Amino acid sequence: MITAQQYIPQGHGENYNYSQDHCFIKLSSRDTNGELCLIEDTLKPGFHLKRHHHKVMTEVFYMLEGEMELIFDDESIVLKPGDTITVPANVWHEAKCASGGKMLTIFKNGAFDVFLEKLSTLTEEQFADNAFMKSFSEGFDIYEE
Repeated sequence: MITAQQYIPQGHGENYNYSQDHCFIKLSSRDTNGELCLIEDTLKPGFHLKRHHHKVMTEVFYMLEGEMELIFDDESIVLKPGDTITVPANVWHEAKCASGGKMLTIFKNGAFDVFLEKLSTLTEEQFADNAFMKSFSEGFDIYEE
């Protein structure tokens, strides 16, 4: 639990630089008993997050730069700088960012930062194993079709 203020300057925080995005952990779920996690996410051109949902976790997206399309069952919404959207548990969604962008994401009741940490340790063989990846993702409340 956080017992004193935490200051994380721009460009700092635990970071994970993947092929589609570069994430900086600004608040770890470990510091909030799993209640909150805050991630600054630089989306690289062509970013695509496959359709999925969470059974417990709520996500709040706040666009800082660029545009990102969120696709739901009955509509699509294009987030622009300054836009915020909350995606509650059990809502199927997909995200695309053709030209790249930057956003803040708050995860409520989820350990998405731990997911990113563990994801960075996986081998190519594990990534190629669909059954393993399904189980791994579901362990972090991420369910794909």
